[in-house]
Amino acid sequence: MNIEDYILEHTDPESELLKELVRDAHVNLLRPRMMAGHLQGRTLKMFCRMMAPRRILEIGTYTGYATLCMAEGTDENTIIHTIEIDDEMETFMMKYFRRSPYMGKIKVHFGDAAEIIPRLNEVFDLVFIDAEKHQYVQYYNLVFPILRNGGVILADNTLWDGKVMSGASDKQTTGIATFNEMVRDDSRVEKILLPLRDGLTVIWKK
Repeated sequence: MNIEDYILEHTDPESELLKELVRDAHVNLLRPRMMAGHLQGRTLKMFCRMMAPRRILEIGTYTGYATLCMAEGTDENTIIHTIEIDDEMETFMMKYFRRSPYMGKIKVHFGDAAEIIPRLNEVFDLVFIDAEKHQYVQYYNLVFPILRNGGVILADNTLWDGKVMSGASDKQTTGIATFNEMVRDDSRVEKILLPLRDGLTVIWKK
């Protein structure tokens, strides 16, 4: 047994619906690796359990796996606004949202997050960023004013397969590296970059 198997064996299991979603994604989607996955999904749920957020913003829905995990960890009065730029994912994600007991908590927006976020007219307790890597700095600057003091931003893929340390100059790697440096130097927040999956940065707004 490797260390990852041991970790998952001692972590709560996925629901049957999530297991089915994962199987479906691996059969029918080109990039199933983009999903949050079992360990990160349970981590997102645990953050929600601990924080009890009432308003959550997710930038980058993809299959809806992470959305459903966060919904599991919240009470019935929570609203999750999730934004996906690729409307071709609608059929896939909605198939699982509709079958879950959490559909009433989830508000799906299709389009450019930079255009949608200013129209939401909400103050958020928790923001999960998992979308275009070269736009992380833009997303951060957009959501920071509408994140409550004491709120948390979770940013996914902040290790980017280790490329952030390689000096690679493609726009995705450069975007993540620039974001990491900006967050490191931002005195308005406390932060920790966790080596979870492909890197998860936890940012607490003072």
